[in-house]
Amino acid sequence: MGIQRIESVVYTVDDLAENIRFFTDFGLARVGAGDTRAVFQTLVGQTFVLDTAPDPLLPPALEAVPTIREIVWGVDTPESLAELVARVGVDRPVREDEHGVFHTVDETGFGVGLTLAGPTPTEFTEARVANSWGNVSRWNSSVTSVGRVRPIRMCHVALNIPKDGREEAVAFYLDRLGFRATDVVKPMGVFMQCEGDDDQHNFLLCHRPDKAGCNHVSFEVPGFDHVIEGGNHMIERGWREARRLGRHTIGSNVFRFVHAPCGGRVELAADMDRVDASYGTRVHETTPPHHIWTLRGSRDADGH
Repeated sequence: MGIQRIESVVYTVDDLAENIRFFTDFGLARVGAGDTRAVFQTLVGQTFVLDTAPDPLLPPALEAVPTIREIVWGVDTPESLAELVARVGVDRPVREDEHGVFHTVDETGFGVGLTLAGPTPTEFTEARVANSWGNVSRWNSSVTSVGRVRPIRMCHVALNIPKDGREEAVAFYLDRLGFRATDVVKPMGVFMQCEGDDDQHNFLLCHRPDKAGCNHVSFEVPGFDHVIEGGNHMIERGWREARRLGRHTIGSNVFRFVHAPCGGRVELAADMDRVDASYGTRVHETTPPHHIWTLRGSRDADGH
């Protein structure tokens, strides 16, 4: 089935201590550290790597540091991995490192890695059940705080790309790496799903900004309360919200965005659409609204 998931995301940063504080507050587990590097991990074992002295073999950064440098994708079998490496290596160098990761570069210049996917644990905190008239699921049990929010996984990455060459940029992932386009928004970008996952998208190439750079990395949490409480915790810790609580139009997930010192933003996400092959590719001539709703208050209506 080819690519199963995001395996690792690599950033170059200028303030390691600030990033360590941020991602500790965000709820990731710190699993490695040194004078120039910190490694965090999601509950399913994906790694989030922060470097102040990046690997000199990485492709050049496409915007000023701090920024994203490479996405490593996890593949299901050695046979699938060999096939994908052969596909991307037709017209560009591919190098294998000592950890079995194959590194190359996409059409825009972002680093791309391919490796065998790690084992994925399946036991997590379940999303809360809700009560409504005629559909009662919770008896004799009161709701309490979810406590410390721990992201389950990185569910998608969004990158900005220039408008020129956008078709070739998308084709690299569709034709070489086996992604499929789920939603094509002609004025904005292309949402893609990897072969081994059923999220509406695992990857977005957004050409609307007309420049290459980091947009965001999205982290799935169990449910609505986790999005709210996780975002509240980040604000209480002094971090700055980038978007108010809302629900996306494409993908339908509940979201909350926070500005990240590694560059771009991070998203807390829950209740993403799951789609199979029957969903097809939906083409939008105009850009749908960013969200179905966002949180508003009376001050917004009054203009205060």
